[in-house]
Amino acid sequence: MSIYPHNLAPKIATNLECPVNAKEELLDECEAMWKKLEECQSKLTLLGTETLTDSDAKLSLLMMRVKALTAECNQWQKQTPEIISTNPDVLVELGKEELQKVNHDLEMVLSIFKARNKKLKEDLKREQQWLEEQQQVVEALSVIEEEMKNQVVQFSEKRAFQELKIKMLKIKEYKEELSSALGEFLEEHFPLPEEDGSAKKKKSLAKEPTMQLITLHEILESLINKLMSAPHDPYLTINDTFWPPYIELLLRYGIALRHPDDPKRIRLEAFHQ
Repeated sequence: MSIYPHNLAPKIATNLECPVNAKEELLDECEAMWKKLEECQSKLTLLGTETLTDSDAKLSLLMMRVKALTAECNQWQKQTPEIISTNPDVLVELGKEELQKVNHDLEMVLSIFKARNKKLKEDLKREQQWLEEQQQVVEALSVIEEEMKNQVVQFSEKRAFQELKIKMLKIKEYKEELSSALGEFLEEHFPLPEEDGSAKKKKSLAKEPTMQLITLHEILESLINKLMSAPHDPYLTINDTFWPPYIELLLRYGIALRHPDDPKRIRLEAFHQ
């Protein structure tokens, strides 16, 4: 409990109804304590104005302050609290005044905490409402996201199928163009024996074929289709419709290969591997 004598005396004189002797006694004690405080203050002022001349002035000053604070601490630990007055009426009134101050401070603290608690409840209610709204938004967005995922998957599958279909049509058209160009080239440069004079000479020397011969273009198409449809067994059996010079031409230039165990079977060289 901290009591200051100059501002305490007026309150006692106005608020307390005590004998005149008790009031005078209390004022005398306060004056005596105030004089002691002034003497201590003057001593401290004189100590603080001393000048230090050595090079370690700052260190010496700090050491002096440490010693002074240590001595003051020890003094306060040894000293027992002193009562300003032993008059019971004065002590009762001082106690009442101090309790009123404490009660007033506690009421202020209680009102402050009530206001803060009310504000925190309002903030909590507002935050919970905001959280519920955000959760509803998240749920709605999740539903929309799921629907869009399904639409994207369906759209992507449909689009991929359409693109694949277009590519297959282009490849088919390109294959037909290549096949047509190859057929024209082979018909022009490698005709059947009946369509070329030199071939007719060879035909006269050879035995008359009993079956209608197929063109070199048809032979190549048969070899290609056999290789694509049955890559595990791409061999084609040679019959009388195959003109032997065509077969020799394909074998000589490495376009076709004979079966290692059956010379009547040939296959197309796998150029794509």
